[in-house]
Amino acid sequence: MKLETTLEEKPGFLHALPLFDLFALATMLLLLGPMFLSQSGISVEVPSSRFQMQRYGDSIVVTVGQGDEKAPVYLGRQAVTLEGLGTRLDELRNDERMSRAIVLLKTDARTTVGMERKVTEMVLAAGFKLALVGDAKSSEPKPEPAGGAPE
Repeated sequence: MKLETTLEEKPGFLHALPLFDLFALATMLLLLGPMFLSQSGISVEVPSSRFQMQRYGDSIVVTVGQGDEKAPVYLGRQAVTLEGLGTRLDELRNDERMSRAIVLLKTDARTTVGMERKVTEMVLAAGFKLALVGDAKSSEPKPEPAGGAPE
């Protein structure tokens, strides 16, 4: 005996719900995806800046951690030595796809100026354009002490 329904089928809104779910998922991936792309291999506290930087399609992120000559250096998510950074930048310069990329330099606020200068000179010697990355959320100037002289 074959069972049959006596109610007629009314295709309607319930058939479209999975499409709305897929659309919402695709939208979230497109909005949140770039947030995860340019993260480097180490977390640093970058100094504040009052300027906004434009987004670059091809970029190489170099991150310098806290410290002096022994500060950790990362090229993207890969840890490199200071000498190895120059070699890796030369290799990337010879790559056709990355030859026009810009290097984004993220240095910790507690990194010495000498270390930052060494990395900057390496990047410029390799022939790349350079941009320093700052933190836009704390760009308000700090109030001066009451006496006017720094403590």
